Amino acid sequence: MTRLAAKLQTLRSDKGATAVEYGLMIALIAIVIIVAVALLGTNLSSLFNKVATSV
Repeated sequence: MTRLAAKLQTLRSDKGATAVEYGLMIALIAIVIIVAVALLGTNLSSLFNKVATSV
C-alpha cells in the first residue's frame, strides 16, 4: 500500500512540474512575440504610410 501511495505522489508532483514548465514556455514565447511586434511595429507603420502616399 505504501508503494502505491508513493507512486501516486510522484505522479502528482511530476504533473505539477510539467504544468509549470509549460506555463513558463508559453510566457517566454509571449514575451518574444510582444518584443518583436513592438520593434517591427513602427517600421511597418512607416512602410505602409510610404506605400499609401505613393499610391
